[in-house]
Amino acid sequence: MNTRKKSAFIGMLVVGALAVSGCAAGASEANTGTGELAGLTGLVGGKEFTEQLILGEVATIALNNAGADLEFQELAGSTNARAALMNDETIGYYEYTGTAWLVYLENEAPVSGSEAQYDAVAAADLATNDITWLEGGNFNNTYTFAMNADAASRLGVTTMSEMAALPAADQTYCIEAEFSARPDGWPGFAAAYGADTNTVATLDTGAIYQITADGGTCNFGEVYITDGRVAALDLTVLEDDKSFFPVYQGAFTLKSSTLAAYPAIATVLDPISAALTDDVLQQLNALVDIEGEDPEDVAQEWLQEMGFIS
Repeated sequence: MNTRKKSAFIGMLVVGALAVSGCAAGASEANTGTGELAGLTGLVGGKEFTEQLILGEVATIALNNAGADLEFQELAGSTNARAALMNDETIGYYEYTGTAWLVYLENEAPVSGSEAQYDAVAAADLATNDITWLEGGNFNNTYTFAMNADAASRLGVTTMSEMAALPAADQTYCIEAEFSARPDGWPGFAAAYGADTNTVATLDTGAIYQITADGGTCNFGEVYITDGRVAALDLTVLEDDKSFFPVYQGAFTLKSSTLAAYPAIATVLDPISAALTDDVLQQLNALVDIEGEDPEDVAQEWLQEMGFIS
């Protein structure tokens, strides 16, 4: 993407984010170039997929701009990201409400509604693990299944119930390794919908999008709603008509003791999270996955254009 097109593209993200979040320029400028977080050192964590890399870089850059001295650390999967926080190997990272509620807190069913799910997770994680959830973002990075245009036309399905009712030969799935074992992933999904489990290929997360778009290996690929490749590859997303997948609202999580020592972490990150929407993340993710940009560069430019950093 050339510089002029890229600047215009980031500009569109800024307008959209301001419209949704109502974030005033004065509020973001208050976080620019302050020294409130001097003395805060260590690592900010993030899982190994694109959105998490961008969010991790966003948090690291913004906190450093306020005086911290942090580095970003990519971690392999949810279990390792959570363990790194619990063991004080990182100072915090962006996590998703559905993941924490079902995987870490081991509840059997999600809470209905984004706000109610966030409130339940925040209260339980604070009481049980002394983990604080900062303000939730305006995005829901939930799982879904998608198919290419040919499969959509040929199979004529629009919902996950219709997908699971297809003949077994048509129920070919591509999923990622973590999804294959999570309670909010394939085991629970297959049981809830009665999906055929005989033709399931486990692939790297990034490979699923292109393989699904190409067709052949699988008719249905497990994808994330906020991934920019869904729109870029013209994938058709199926409706979760049984509402199996919980809300996966993102928020920065950290030890309560860390926030008590450095309360400005919330001052810096809360308005940033409020500006992060599904559309913003889809487009930021696309800059990395489609245009080949570096996550750190994408994070830096978005923060600058939004006025969160100088």
